[in-house]
Parts: sequence; C-alpha cells; structure tokens
Amino acid sequence: MEVKGKIKLITDTKTYGANGFRKREVVITTDEQYPQFINIEFVQDKTELLDKFNVGDEVEVSINIRGREWVSPQGETKYFNSLQGWRITKMSGAAPQDVPPPMNDNFEPADYISDEEPDDLPF
Repeated sequence: MEVKGKIKLITDTKTYGANGFRKREVVITTDEQYPQFINIEFVQDKTELLDKFNVGDEVEVSINIRGREWVSPQGETKYFNSLQGWRITKMSGAAPQDVPPPMNDNFEPADYISDEEPDDLPF
C-alpha cells in the first residue's frame, strides 16, 4: 500500500530498550479536499531512508499496516495499529532509491579492438 503527499515532519531517530530498537517517524500531509496527516514509522535499518528527505518534499511512501494486541494488568484487552514504512521515493520524477538508473541508450560499440592494449580481464 502507498501513501502520497508532502512531508510535514521528520523526527529524530529514537532508540529503545537494551536491544537498541530504533524508530523514526515521518508525517505526510495528503493532497485531498480534506487533507489527512498520516504518521508513518520507520524502524531499525529503515530509519536511515529518511536521511535524504526534507520537510516539504513530495513523496510516495510504501507501507505495511501492523496491528497488535495488549492485555493490561487488570485483564483489559486493547488493540493498536501502526503504519510501518519500508520505502520512500520523491514524486518529482526522481527514480526510487532502490532502483538503479536506466541504461544509456546512446551506447555505441567500438569498431575495432586494438592489439596494443593489454587484455587484463581476469577470465
């Protein structure tokens, strides 16, 4: 699932617990008649994806919806949902971060191979 909009806020990375769980949040404002402010969390190594983005950037964020159950000490059961980001790309026509740039279509092969150049290929 994807969320598109403008970055309103990017938090600093926070570390929790003895195991060093890391979390960072980004708030996206959607472009609708009634804009929504969507809080998306990035965890562990995905927190670093936000380093290349700034407030005001138009982005598309790929998310997973996570849900969990919690039982209080009094025995009351509560349910929580979160949106967890795993990819973020700029909408200004930039290629996604995890996709290599397209190959150059103007490639022209050499007309000849010179005997003067040594063959230093390992195979």
